[in-house]
Amino acid sequence: MRMVLQNLIFTICLLSSSITCYTQNPFSEQSSENKPNVLFIAVDDLNDWNTLYDPGNPIKVPNIKDLAARGAFFVRAYCSSSACNPSRASVMTGTRPHKTGVYGNKSDWRKALPNAKTIQQFFMEKGYYVGGAGKIFHHHKDWAFHDNASFDEFLMMKINEPYPPEKINDLQEYGSRNTDWGRWPEKIEKTADYKTSEYAIDFLSKEHKAPFFLNVGIYKPHSPFFAPQEYFDEYPQVDLVMPELNEEDWKDLPDGASALMAKTKWFWKGMMNAKEEHPNSYREFIQAYQACATFADQMIGKVIKSLDDSPYRDNTIIVLWSDHGFHLGEKQHIEKFALWEKATHVPFIIVAPGQVPPGTIIENPVDLTTIYPTLVELCGFTEPDELDGKSAVPLLKRAISQYPPALTTYLKGNHAVRTERWRYIQYNDGSEELYDHENDPNEWYNLAGTGKYSEIINNLKAYMPKLNAEQVDDLN
Repeated sequence: MRMVLQNLIFTICLLSSSITCYTQNPFSEQSSENKPNVLFIAVDDLNDWNTLYDPGNPIKVPNIKDLAARGAFFVRAYCSSSACNPSRASVMTGTRPHKTGVYGNKSDWRKALPNAKTIQQFFMEKGYYVGGAGKIFHHHKDWAFHDNASFDEFLMMKINEPYPPEKINDLQEYGSRNTDWGRWPEKIEKTADYKTSEYAIDFLSKEHKAPFFLNVGIYKPHSPFFAPQEYFDEYPQVDLVMPELNEEDWKDLPDGASALMAKTKWFWKGMMNAKEEHPNSYREFIQAYQACATFADQMIGKVIKSLDDSPYRDNTIIVLWSDHGFHLGEKQHIEKFALWEKATHVPFIIVAPGQVPPGTIIENPVDLTTIYPTLVELCGFTEPDELDGKSAVPLLKRAISQYPPALTTYLKGNHAVRTERWRYIQYNDGSEELYDHENDPNEWYNLAGTGKYSEIINNLKAYMPKLNAEQVDDLN
C-alpha cells in the first residue's frame, strides 16, 4: 500500500514541476515521538575557495558561514568519491564505492545495492515524513537514479533552468551546452534552485504532526554557470581574484594521474584555446562560478530563514554538505573527477540544537560516509550494522581525539587518504603522489618520488582498500 501511494505521488509530481504534493503519513511510530526533525541540504560542486574557510577567500557565502557558526564546521571534510553519482550514492546508503562498484556517473547504484536502505528510508521506517526537491540523487538520464521509495513526496522538475536559445559565452565549439556561462535567466523565479527553495519554504510553513526529514538539493554552482545579473555584480572583473596556477604542476605527476585525467584534459586545453579567440574567457568563467556559488548561498539562506521563522527551529538538526569540490584551473584541471584536494575537499556542517555547541570546529579529517551514522545517532536511533562509515558524534562531543583518515575513491583502484597534514594518492597502476599540506597547500610538489618519505607512505598505505569491487554496469 505504501509503495502504491509513493508511486502515485511520484507520477503526479513528474507531470508538472509546479505541483508540490502532500499526503498524510499514516506510518508514524512511537519511536519517532519527540524526535528532532532533519533538514538535509546537499550542494553540488561547491569547492573550498569560499569565505567559510578563510575570510580572505573570494567566494562570498554569508549564509553558509552563519549556519556554520550555529553548530559544527568540519574543516577537513572530504567526499568519498569525486563524481556526483558515486558520491551521492555513498552518502545516501552509507557505503564506500570500492565495496559497491559504484564508481561513475552512469553506474547503476540501485543494481549494485538492491537491498540497501537509504538514509531517507531509514528515517521513514522510524516514523519520519520524508519530503524533498532539487538534486538529491544524481540526475542522470531524466532522473533514472532517483529513488522513489526514499520519499513520501518529492518535487520532480528539470534541474537546469531553460537554456538560452544558444550559448551565451560565444564559444560554440567548446564542449557542450553545459560548457556555458553568463547572466541567465533574467528572472530568478525561473531557476531550479529558486523553485527548490520555495518548495522547502512551503514545506516548513505547514504543520507536521510527525517529525520530518526534508531534503533540499541545491544544484548551483554546477555547470552551466548561469546566474542572474545581481550575482555577477558581486564580482566585478576589475577586482576578480583568480586561482593560483603553476605551469610546472604536471612535471612530477605519475603515469596513474595522467591516465586518470586523460578524459577530462580537454576542458583545460579547451579553455586555453578559447583564450586565444576570446582573451577574457577564463576570467569570465571564474567570475561565473563565483556568482553561481553566491546564488546558491542565497537560496540556502532563504530556506534557513524559513526554518528560523517556523516552530521547528529549536528541534531541527541541519546538515549541509557538498557532493565534491571543483577545480577551476588548479593543477591545470577543470572539473571534479580527480583525487587532489580541490576536487575532494567539501563544506560539511552539522547544527544540532542542544547537542552541538555553536562555534564548534572539528579539525579531524572525515569523509562523507559519516553523515548517515551521525544523523542516526544524533536522532537517538541505533546505527544499522551495514554502514561503512563511522559516526562523528564522539568528535562532536569531544569524547575522542583520534579518528580514521578520510578516504576518497575515483574509479576502480584509485584512492586518496587525507590526514591532517598529508594527502597520499595511490593509482590503480601502483603509482603514487604524496603532498605535505603543512608546507604545500596547493599540492604543487609530489614528494612520493623523492625517496625521503617511505615511512610516511607505508603508514598511509595501511588505510588503502585491499580489494576493489568490479564496476557495476552503467545505465546508458
